[in-house]
Amino acid sequence: MSDEDITLTAGDAEVTVQPGNGGRVGGLRIGGVEMLRQGERFGCFPMVPWCGRVRDGRFLDGAAVRQMPLNAPPHAIHGTVRDHAWRTARTSTAEAVLTYDLVDPWPHPGRVTQVVALAEDALTLTMSVETYDASFPAQIGWHPWFNRTLGGEDVQLDFDPAWQEERGDDHLPTGNRIDPKPGPWDDCFGMPGGVDVTLTWPGQLELKVASREEWVVVYDEQEAAVCVEPQTGPPNGLNTLPRLVTPLEPLEATTTWSWRRL
Repeated sequence: MSDEDITLTAGDAEVTVQPGNGGRVGGLRIGGVEMLRQGERFGCFPMVPWCGRVRDGRFLDGAAVRQMPLNAPPHAIHGTVRDHAWRTARTSTAEAVLTYDLVDPWPHPGRVTQVVALAEDALTLTMSVETYDASFPAQIGWHPWFNRTLGGEDVQLDFDPAWQEERGDDHLPTGNRIDPKPGPWDDCFGMPGGVDVTLTWPGQLELKVASREEWVVVYDEQEAAVCVEPQTGPPNGLNTLPRLVTPLEPLEATTTWSWRRL
């Protein structure tokens, strides 16, 4: 199937999926109100096969040191798939399934599958990475850009992390866990019971970002948008906390955004 944009609908919710633009969710409209920052590099893009920054673009892969392109010098950031077209495997009124086959510069063959499923009051994103060849370390995550304002007051964030990853001058976790600090943030937090972050646009809408994964990066240093990024490990996790994809065990993660009007 083609990589043309796909529109999903359920009740008064509408989602635009963009296979040709990195497999991202390009828009989420609830009652006609757009929740995601618009633009070619915004919306909500999948982060795979790693999330956030990898120090100097290098990671250990068995006994080999691999070098990724430094797309956020001096580091590599957010994986390789957001800059490429995905294939549409199948669609229905409220669901789209996309696939992407890993290629250079990633050193291993593998397939990424993303399922985008819309309900009247929720959007569920599920992603998996599988290999039929050698095992390799990987991460999965999502990078949504939620509009800071929907025309009224700024969005409010509410979450209760167990810790914050101390961030060094190089924007990478130092390895120390500290008590959560007040924002603004470009920081990773630990939520061992699962990611649970509520965004509230006062008088308008409440949206909850949830995932069974225990890591979330919150980025709210830009004027136009706030990012809440559930992921399977912290930044630089290919080096510090790798998850192994094997022929017998793919890596899979899910996030659900549920909402209600206020």
